[in-house]
Amino acid sequence: MGALTDEIFAPERPGYFGSFGGAFVPEILRSTLDELIEVFDEARADESFWPEFLQVMQSYSCRPTPITYLENLTREIGGAQIFIKREDLNQTGAHKANNVMGQGLLVKRMGKRRVIAETGAGQHGVATATMAARFGLDCTIYMGAVDVERQRPNVFWMEQLGATVVAVEDGAATLKDAINECLRDWAYSMEDTHYALGTACGPHPFPQIVAYFQRIIGLESREQMLACPARLPDRVYACVGGGSNATGLFLGFLEDPEVELVGIEAGGLGLSSGQHAARLAGGMGVPGVAQGYKTYFFQNDEGQMQHTHSVSAGLDYIGVSPILAHWHECGRMRTESATDAEVIDALKLLMRTEGIIGALESCHGLAGGLREAATMDPEQTVLINMSGRGDKDIFTIADALDDAKWKEFLRQKVDKL
Repeated sequence: MGALTDEIFAPERPGYFGSFGGAFVPEILRSTLDELIEVFDEARADESFWPEFLQVMQSYSCRPTPITYLENLTREIGGAQIFIKREDLNQTGAHKANNVMGQGLLVKRMGKRRVIAETGAGQHGVATATMAARFGLDCTIYMGAVDVERQRPNVFWMEQLGATVVAVEDGAATLKDAINECLRDWAYSMEDTHYALGTACGPHPFPQIVAYFQRIIGLESREQMLACPARLPDRVYACVGGGSNATGLFLGFLEDPEVELVGIEAGGLGLSSGQHAARLAGGMGVPGVAQGYKTYFFQNDEGQMQHTHSVSAGLDYIGVSPILAHWHECGRMRTESATDAEVIDALKLLMRTEGIIGALESCHGLAGGLREAATMDPEQTVLINMSGRGDKDIFTIADALDDAKWKEFLRQKVDKL
């Protein structure tokens, strides 16, 4: 590991990344966090653990996922050559499987019998329910009521996999509120329950744990790019909600100063509208402490959390990974945003030119990457993390496209009820 990577996995101040991170939790949770830290440290020190994780991911989740050169889209856009990392081909259709299967191995070491998780877009919920089925664990998923409605296909699959899905009505009824409910549950059930937090946020050691497992994306990507096109990319892009897929991809190139790391946040209806989730790119994020850790949060002058907006259910979180906050502040990561309209246009272009249906979250990274690739030279390359596939977004996408045939299909289904 290099100096920047050591800051993540062997920091001088445990649990902190620069001035961000920490574990600001009620005393009742302290002992279970200490237990998790101990088990995680023991697992990392065990030379057999990472190979065991790789074996699980190779045999169960189709890893390594490939890198695809978007020849048609490159020709359409002009400028730099465009590559995508195909996390959409993972088990359950997103990068989320990397983290939850890794945490499942930790649960086995702790001997606990139940897992809980929060989810926004539903991909982490489906992945956690899959892991619970695989390892024979009870599973409860907390999901904001708004997200339950716009991600009904994922709710259906979570329940079919045996999980109990709890719709959270509090607050804005989105991801932050689902996290709050998970923390409440965990405070009363920690003796036999593990909270499989889905993104690189929350109290220590969760950001470190999620980064540890998701770095498989970046490690594979670096090796694959050096094989073909036989050079490192000039820029790598990833969407940024909580930050797990971005953290995982960027860790593969963190020690390569010639590779620019670019995070793309949800620009929503535009930064001037206030209806977005651009905490870093929008300059509206303020350092603060909430949900057990310190980072940039979307909050007002009184410290009250603001409502966010995004066409995607997975990017409308109020905070951002303390790891990404540190990289943003020290200048290692540049942060931009993409609006809802730009994201829909990028998805349409990807589908029509390459036959790939990306998740709305992932298409934020795509939109930002395409916008900048068009201004670059043809000998340059960009790599974009396609962190998930778009099956789950069919209702939202069809509505955004105002598809007449889809509306007629829904009307016919309703008439048959």
